[in-house]
Amino acid sequence: TRPPIVPDEAPEFVKRVEAPMMALKGDQIPVSLLPVDGTFPTGTTQWEKRNIALEIPVWDPDTCIQCTKCSFVCPHATIRPKIYDPEVLEGAPAAFKSADAKGKDWAGKKFTIQVAPEDCTGCGLCVQTCPAKNKADPKRKAINLEPQLPLRDQERENWAFFLSIPDLDPTTLKTDVKGSQLRRPLFEFSGCCAGCGETPYVKLMTQLFGDRMLIANATGCSSIYGGNLPTTPYTTNDQGLGPTWSNSLFEDNAEFGLGMRLAIDKQREMAEELLRALAPRIGDDLVSALLTADQSSEAGIREQRERVAALKEKLAGLGDDPQARWLASLADYLVRKSVWILGGDGWAYDIGYGGLDHVLSMGRDVNILVMDTEVYSNTGGQMSKATPMAAAAKFAAAGKSKPKKDLGLMAMAYGDVYVARVAFGAKDQHTVKAFAEAESYPGTSLIIAYSHCIAHGYDLRYGCEQQKRAVESGHWPLYRFDPRRREEGLNPFQLDSNPPKIRLEEYVYRETRYRMLQRMDPDRAKTLLEAAEAEVRRHYALYEQLAHLKMGPAHKDA
Repeated sequence: TRPPIVPDEAPEFVKRVEAPMMALKGDQIPVSLLPVDGTFPTGTTQWEKRNIALEIPVWDPDTCIQCTKCSFVCPHATIRPKIYDPEVLEGAPAAFKSADAKGKDWAGKKFTIQVAPEDCTGCGLCVQTCPAKNKADPKRKAINLEPQLPLRDQERENWAFFLSIPDLDPTTLKTDVKGSQLRRPLFEFSGCCAGCGETPYVKLMTQLFGDRMLIANATGCSSIYGGNLPTTPYTTNDQGLGPTWSNSLFEDNAEFGLGMRLAIDKQREMAEELLRALAPRIGDDLVSALLTADQSSEAGIREQRERVAALKEKLAGLGDDPQARWLASLADYLVRKSVWILGGDGWAYDIGYGGLDHVLSMGRDVNILVMDTEVYSNTGGQMSKATPMAAAAKFAAAGKSKPKKDLGLMAMAYGDVYVARVAFGAKDQHTVKAFAEAESYPGTSLIIAYSHCIAHGYDLRYGCEQQKRAVESGHWPLYRFDPRRREEGLNPFQLDSNPPKIRLEEYVYRETRYRMLQRMDPDRAKTLLEAAEAEVRRHYALYEQLAHLKMGPAHKDA
């Protein structure tokens, strides 16, 4: 086994514990070096430096339109943009690239797209997604794959310098594709498959909400690349803030996440009671500000954190007062927390559905992300209730004869659940908007995310193109169901994709999971495809009817 290339600047724990594990020498690690409580440090995937890519993306500043789509789709967070002051370049390596930042908001600034050469997997998803063409050579884009080895040392130095450039203040950034990618990802360099369709959603989630997230992760692909031993892709920002992550069982993850929400709410309630009791000694103005803070924006959350810091200083001056010590231990719960429940379709549609349905009915403020690969990906490709009609899988070798379960429509039936179906490769801005709306919704939210997968049977560098075809064929309509719209007398259901404009076969027969049945049993494949096409058209017609329903104003007491 090739020993891992661990940089000299890596922490001692990484060198003495995690590096031997990566080299399959875990039996040689003394028990005395292991954490007493079993807690491992976060952000340790950055020290692996696997160097598995034969080719890596190389940025062409002259061709780039600075859309940041390459960063958005990168499954491993190895492509990152930054905007910064020109003075920063004074200490830059000779090979470090930059361009004048585009857009009136960034006048006088510099822009860079940088690749982490030793962490990239060379999947090519970024190159396929890049919309910019080189006018002199239309075959080339703003980002192109080049051999990694000759570039490794140079780009390693460039990456180190890039990381030293200060990140932009997130409170100044818009909630759109570019604004999301100018935020630091707090999920990076995971061990997911090259070209994975799940991790761009996880990465985006941490870019938007990562410094206050608590994650309940169902067993499956997302728990393996999310919390694999010995390294961890979830990390922290410059303030030491980042997601809190934990994995429960396959069958109870929704309940596990609900428990997180209940615990947070109770601890916040206790903190508020103690605040009121200690108000004469803390100061009524600070207590009132803490209790009535608007935390609906990044700026509001930052201001609340500053108030909490001021509160802790005051509590430290109250000596050994038991109530003060108790409040000090609970003070951070006065800052708004974002609870996310993650998993795949095997968990959400099948084994964990009973618990998921229970949580959907509770109305508590939790966010559920279902990364739908339409098959049990982590365990070898078994059929799930999310598997589409006509697709072959384990336990459906002759093609699935029943339609895909409509989890979103079932959740909408409750009426008070925010539901969105998204596909980042088809509409990236729609995906960002759905995440922002779901997190801001003060109740239960469900995002069902199309996730291309190696189990589908094609080169995943074309994953985004397949996502577009899934939407254009009507197989994966995009929509948002926002109960808040009722307050304005509006229909909560918004259909965000157009009627099918290509035949279903133009989408499905680019994937092995459909073609294999066509080769084994052409007659059955044709019959199932015709039935699937009819189901797609019927389902889209149903969504169109929902989108055109007239809604009266909400009841004043609702």
